[in-house]
Amino acid sequence: MASNSTASATEAPVFYQTEEAHPPSSTMLGFWLYLMSDCLIFAALFATYGVLGRSYAAGPGPKELFDLPLVAVNTSMLLFSSITYGFAMLSMERGSKGGTLGWLAITGLFGVAFVGLELFEFTHLIMEGAGPQRSAFLSSFFTLVGTHGVHVTCGIIWLITLMVQVSRLGLTAANKRRLMCLSLFWHFLDVIWIGVFSFVYLMGVLG
Repeated sequence: MASNSTASATEAPVFYQTEEAHPPSSTMLGFWLYLMSDCLIFAALFATYGVLGRSYAAGPGPKELFDLPLVAVNTSMLLFSSITYGFAMLSMERGSKGGTLGWLAITGLFGVAFVGLELFEFTHLIMEGAGPQRSAFLSSFFTLVGTHGVHVTCGIIWLITLMVQVSRLGLTAANKRRLMCLSLFWHFLDVIWIGVFSFVYLMGVLG
């Protein structure tokens, strides 16, 4: 009788054995709230660029500074990365760990290429004397595009972290949920960049 009471005292209650610490519904809701807050940040940056985008301070404007073919190539890198992430999610749904990791790696390479080309563009502009301090137009441009680049960089770090977790633990329910959150984040950045490409680059050069 004593042994039975000791065993029951040391066992965890059934609630703690079956209930998840972070239910999937609350995780996804919290992540959607985060994305909405990010939307507000980018909306403010787009509005700021809309107000200051023609304040050149007698300096160069978009037509003199932007290399549209280079930006188009950079845009394709991000668009391709969004497609390959979709393939990673399809592999995840099929339960293919190797396929998921492979497509995630390709997605990361496209992301690195995007950030590298963006850094090349920034370096080229600064070396030409068109740094963020040159005019209000350039300040708002560097802030908007740079903020997006920082988000992509964080996404790459997150992607690498998930690749390590999947390789060690497999496609567990928690890892699938994390991959879903990163998918939302990655596609969100894709949509934001289409806005940047259209509003900043295309309208600046062709407008």
